Amino acid sequence: MPRTCAMNRLSPDADDARYVRRLFLTLGVAALAAIIYATGNLLILAFGAVLGAIVIHAIAEIYEDRLRLPSRPALVLAILSVLAMIGLLGWLFGVEFRAQANALVTRLPGVLNQIGGQLAQSPVGAKVVDAVRAAFAGSRIAQDIGGLAEGAGRFALNALLVLVGAIFFAVDPKVYERGFLLLMPPSKRAVMEDALLDTASTLRLWLRAQLIQMTTMGVLVGLGLWWVGVPSAAVLGLLTGISEFIPYVGPLAAMVPALGLAATQSVSHVLWTVGVFAAVRVVQTNFITPFVTSRVIAIPPAVSLFAILGIGAVFGLFGLFFSAAILVVIYTLVRSLYLRDTLGEDIPRRRHRTLFTAAGTPRDSAEKLD
Repeated sequence: MPRTCAMNRLSPDADDARYVRRLFLTLGVAALAAIIYATGNLLILAFGAVLGAIVIHAIAEIYEDRLRLPSRPALVLAILSVLAMIGLLGWLFGVEFRAQANALVTRLPGVLNQIGGQLAQSPVGAKVVDAVRAAFAGSRIAQDIGGLAEGAGRFALNALLVLVGAIFFAVDPKVYERGFLLLMPPSKRAVMEDALLDTASTLRLWLRAQLIQMTTMGVLVGLGLWWVGVPSAAVLGLLTGISEFIPYVGPLAAMVPALGLAATQSVSHVLWTVGVFAAVRVVQTNFITPFVTSRVIAIPPAVSLFAILGIGAVFGLFGLFFSAAILVVIYTLVRSLYLRDTLGEDIPRRRHRTLFTAAGTPRDSAEKLD
């Protein structure tokens, strides 16, 4: 009996047990954050592979609907289509635009130094030049860009890993989805599955909207620069279209080579180049973007800007490239897991077939349709 009383005295009460659970939960979250930061490059590559798999499946669904193909042949044709598009881009930069790309790379540093020298002639301009150089040299993104220029082989290897990972994810995504859901408690699997479906659907719509915006931006800028007589207009338009994948930061970076090459012609070419980018941005912002993104996702611009810069600062160049997609995922998960399933907000979800219920049987939590 005394032994039992001693054991009871050492046993934590309800408040102590609650405190211990919260303490371990806090430590677990901190450990998870540390792991994410330490393995950031690997996680970014895996995330890029997931995005690639979503693109492949979106193309496969088009082939299934339009060509009436079975799922497996449509998936194979989609993978071949993605490989063909990558090969086309490689051919454009390596063969068709090689002279333009070489001119862009060789002439841009000298033009930038010339502009910096002109600005440095005045005291205010010199301070601006020094501040820009110090900020560029001290930023992590700038360091990553320098490392990327020195290690093009590593960049190519990472791109290859993303491509191969995307194909693996696309071939049998249910294996990875089921493995992830099996790690969740049984009572939480339905909620997590709904969140995964919401995220995949939102990412697919967002990628479609991004493709439209990238295409229109690249075509309009390329045609505008060609019209005003800027050298390498085609490659500049292609670079501008690709840069549109990174909101706010990408388009500003794409203006630098365009302004630099325009400066090799005359001051009027620089002004015309600024006018082209401004006019295209007005058209894009007021007509194209609202039309293609109004039904996808609406994130406040200030949140997008600082979140993208923060993700780029933590995960480097690849993180900056995928930052907009990561922000979409975070926004969708907060909307699904916190607002809908924690706070009980009336946010609809899709009826779908699940891994842990009979095929075609809707769960009670999935009665509402978009």
